[in-house]
Amino acid sequence: MDAVHRFLLEDLDIRGALVQLGPSWSAMTARRNYAAPVRDLLGELAAVTALIGSNLKTPGRLSFQLQGHGPVSMLVMDCNEKLQLRGMAKSELDAGADAHVASAADLLGDGRLVLTLQPKTAQTPYQSVVPLTGQTLAAAFEHFLEKSEQQPARLWLTAGADSACGLFLQKLPNADILDPDGWDRIEQLAATVRPDELLLPPETLLTRLFNAENVRLYQPRQAAWHCPRDEEKVRNMLLSLGREEIESMLADAEVIAIEDEICGHEYRFGAEILDELFPPDGRILH
Repeated sequence: MDAVHRFLLEDLDIRGALVQLGPSWSAMTARRNYAAPVRDLLGELAAVTALIGSNLKTPGRLSFQLQGHGPVSMLVMDCNEKLQLRGMAKSELDAGADAHVASAADLLGDGRLVLTLQPKTAQTPYQSVVPLTGQTLAAAFEHFLEKSEQQPARLWLTAGADSACGLFLQKLPNADILDPDGWDRIEQLAATVRPDELLLPPETLLTRLFNAENVRLYQPRQAAWHCPRDEEKVRNMLLSLGREEIESMLADAEVIAIEDEICGHEYRFGAEILDELFPPDGRILH
């Protein structure tokens, strides 16, 4: 678990990947109280982000943001070149919402998918914005990948309380030359996969789906949830506000509470933060 397994159907020029997130996904949602439909949608986004993030060639951060006008107003997921993931969702649904009441399209409504790629070596990030299309998150990303990479792609995504998984296929330029029927055949075989099968060991799953094909399975890339507390960053933010603003905030409430939405951490500061951030002048003794 917690890995991306890339593979290649060598005789067909079709590449793919299987992502399986377990403990990292559980850790990401442990302190959240998402409704099941929101949690599962975020899990599918975590799986596809890990899939696409595994192709990062240079150090940096890949971020996906889905914004809509439905019950789920925002999904955010990002990862770096080490496949360290973090993400969050904003939704009006309470934790008791039925897990089977709506499709991804119903949950998100009309909206857009925003990709942001920030290489460590570049000051300006690359950004791409496309409308959300299709009834599922997989369909939305299939459309995005086909437009951005100019090659057909298929995705199968599933998520629950304990895992988030995805299977990815992409037709490469020489596929039709090697076998004109290859892509259609592999697509039909992959479409038989059941959600529970995406948790199988990759060797077992790929053999079951493509037992008549030559499949090269590469070494897995490990993934992890990585969102540590960063109190220094929050303190620097408060410091930038100035003493008067902090005094005003403490006058309105005895405690300053700041929530890191993407990581789920809360930072609380009492009146002592004033002298810690803005030390008083020394006393005159004589």
